[in-house]
Amino acid sequence: MILPDHFRRTMPERRPFVRLPTDVYPVNYGLCLKPDLIDFTFEGKLEALVEVTQATNQIVMNCADIDIITASFVPQGGEEINATGFNYQNEDEKVTLSFPSTLQKGSGTLKIDFVGELNDKMKGFYRSKYTTSAGEIRYAAVTQFEATDARRAFPCWDEPAIKATFDITLIVPKERIALSNMNVIERKPYPDDENLLEVKFATTPIMSTYLVAFVIGEYDFVESQSSDGVTVRVYTPVGKAEQGKFALEVATKTLPFYKEYFSVPYPLPKIDLIAIADFAAGAMENWGLVTYRETALLIDPKNSCSSSRQWVALVVGHELAHQWFGNLVTMEWWTHLWLNEGFASWIEYLCVDHCFPEYDIWTQFVSADYTRALDLDALDSSHPIEVRYRLSFMALSYMESHSVVIKMLQQVRTCRKCGLYNFHPNLGLFSAEDLWDCLEEASGKPIAAVMGSWTKQMGFPIIVVDQEQQGDNRILKISQKKFCASGPHNGEDCPSWMVPISICTSDDPTCTKLKVLLDRPEMTITLNSVSPEQWVKINPGTVGFYRIQYSSSMLQSLLPGVRDLSLQPVDRLGLQNDLFSLSRAGMISTVEVLKLMEAFVNEPNYTVWSDLSCNLGVLSSLLSHTDFHEEIQEFIRDLFTPIGMKLGWDSKPGEGHLDALLRGLVLGKLGKAGHKPTVEEARKRFKDHVEGKQVLPADLRSPVYLTMLKHGDSSTLETMLKLHKQADMQEEKNRIERVLGAISAPDLIQKVLTFALSDEVRPQDTVSVIGGVAGSSKQGRKAAWKFVKDNWEELYNRYQGGFLISRLVKVNIFFESHPAPSAERTVQQCCENILLNAAWLKRDADDIHHYLLQRKAPPV
Repeated sequence: MILPDHFRRTMPERRPFVRLPTDVYPVNYGLCLKPDLIDFTFEGKLEALVEVTQATNQIVMNCADIDIITASFVPQGGEEINATGFNYQNEDEKVTLSFPSTLQKGSGTLKIDFVGELNDKMKGFYRSKYTTSAGEIRYAAVTQFEATDARRAFPCWDEPAIKATFDITLIVPKERIALSNMNVIERKPYPDDENLLEVKFATTPIMSTYLVAFVIGEYDFVESQSSDGVTVRVYTPVGKAEQGKFALEVATKTLPFYKEYFSVPYPLPKIDLIAIADFAAGAMENWGLVTYRETALLIDPKNSCSSSRQWVALVVGHELAHQWFGNLVTMEWWTHLWLNEGFASWIEYLCVDHCFPEYDIWTQFVSADYTRALDLDALDSSHPIEVRYRLSFMALSYMESHSVVIKMLQQVRTCRKCGLYNFHPNLGLFSAEDLWDCLEEASGKPIAAVMGSWTKQMGFPIIVVDQEQQGDNRILKISQKKFCASGPHNGEDCPSWMVPISICTSDDPTCTKLKVLLDRPEMTITLNSVSPEQWVKINPGTVGFYRIQYSSSMLQSLLPGVRDLSLQPVDRLGLQNDLFSLSRAGMISTVEVLKLMEAFVNEPNYTVWSDLSCNLGVLSSLLSHTDFHEEIQEFIRDLFTPIGMKLGWDSKPGEGHLDALLRGLVLGKLGKAGHKPTVEEARKRFKDHVEGKQVLPADLRSPVYLTMLKHGDSSTLETMLKLHKQADMQEEKNRIERVLGAISAPDLIQKVLTFALSDEVRPQDTVSVIGGVAGSSKQGRKAAWKFVKDNWEELYNRYQGGFLISRLVKVNIFFESHPAPSAERTVQQCCENILLNAAWLKRDADDIHHYLLQRKAPPV
């Protein structure tokens, strides 16, 4: 599909990006920083040991939002040469230091004195606001450097391949804690001010600038040691040390697990995990000092829900994996970020499965990441995994990459054999080609050819399958086409993939009967000893990154496997998700999906229900533009009522993590859809909660809050805002923020949107409030979009250059006159989705309406 001309984004021409010259490179950074937490500025001194590889009279470095006071170069054994000019190239975020004489080949020391701002943009060296227990507002100084913001803290060679060691000194108020990548080796009074301390840290290993970190603030901590002797600390807001114990448990279990997995010990003497109040990302893997949002690290034993515990476990697992894959070995350039993030995003699930096998996390992986990646990569506005951009912090880099590459590679069982140091051992740099070569050597299989077909071209295939019985054998005809959200690619230049195909049968759904490599447009396969009554399933475990379209007879034979649960949960989920996407693409009727959904009457699995719920939410949103929206709500009520009655409101003896997740999901779905008994019980429990008679369990708060707001009035909203103000835990504040948009009255929707930009909401959470309004109803979408347009200047200034802005972007024409480069692809994806949804509604609305009416009609 090609977007119409009026939906295309015309970006101003940009000058070609040029990497830094290679005539001078750093060996060691000696860096001293003195932040001012009152005036929000900082002073810096840099003494960098550098190597001049080619005689030059200038040094080009990265530098942004920094003013250089003086600069000089001291050749080894020579006299100091003062720089005579600083030429800032602001658009390129570079500075050229000019010298009156030539710097000869050899070693030397580059000295720079500079000043900068502790900004409020959540990038570089910035300030983070917090409130003390006495109600006083104070600020911490913290860092977020990935991808290219170390240059906002000190002039540097801010490219991942230009690694060096770092000796960091921080001059800080004596009552504040100072942290950096390494352990403290000296702490002494600052000679010029008795209220300050000079804190010196040990020399780091050789590392990239984006992994450098420092934090100055007030924190408590809990501490332990991993079984292999690494000191682990979790830093929390003052008075909340108890909330760091869960993350501490995960971290101390995870470090030895990764040591064994990678066959390489963690190389630093300590690792700190710290909760930062204002933080744009979820977390950041700075070597030895991992920074997190509070909600990605802190768990209150009484007030945190099960999903929060799972989220913290996943994020801790992800960031600690980066200590090896990303920090110890690093992508040579941002082109290979997908591999860096893909590996960590895959292994976080391996880690959580190791620590908490009861989470059934691999099934959740398919719903949370795999299917989402398929949806994104089916769009024409997608991109190959190996994007040739300067930077690529897009969802596909995180999700599609590890779904496709790492999970499929797991099938050949070679990931562990490659060994970290098979990459460039001196600097620890890697590219995808290095990995493929390594894996080929370990496995003896054509890894590079297979993976190149996935990483170097956009999209993925739909595997079309038909069958024929011949005696005791089943003959399968399998073909591939490029799958597009608008339907299969039918052009002559259709790409193809080398597709690992696995097949199982009902004889043993957990065991792969046959594996083949589909390396051509179509092929015929014979399955021996498969009787006519047996079903055949492609892609058991939902590992291969493709959609499947079964013939009608094959699909019908699989339905009993859904009803009697003989199909594995992940395969029940995959079957339903494939059919839903095929209906959206116009390849089958949506009615066929609704019929399949009704086969899940006996479904016990949380993740399967979660995926069903998500797809029904999409359908409900689509049908909000019709006059039969209530009929789809009735369908949802009918589908979820049996499992809701089975679960009830209160946990039972012997229930575990997944039961708690399922109960919250089902009650929230029923409450939002207007299931009267659920709404009435929610009102009763909410009243008791507010009055202090019976506090709601953490796992029930989201569904009850959502139900109350969906069917509530102005007094309900006031009560929720009061609960938000009283909440002492960021998780509870976020829980409320995410559901406020469910309120339905237009004037109350406006009140929620105004609240989103108030000081009551942390800057990184404003997008959650606005997004909650946009996702709640047709009226909410219109109101949220108008609000974003009316407040664009403030929102853009708040998030400029950051990825949070992309989460606000949902329509395109506005951006013709309001450029947002970091959201460009999101604009394209959203516009394409709008057109796809319009076509879907036009194509299937009448059939859906007829089916929803006739399923309730009395039998003739």
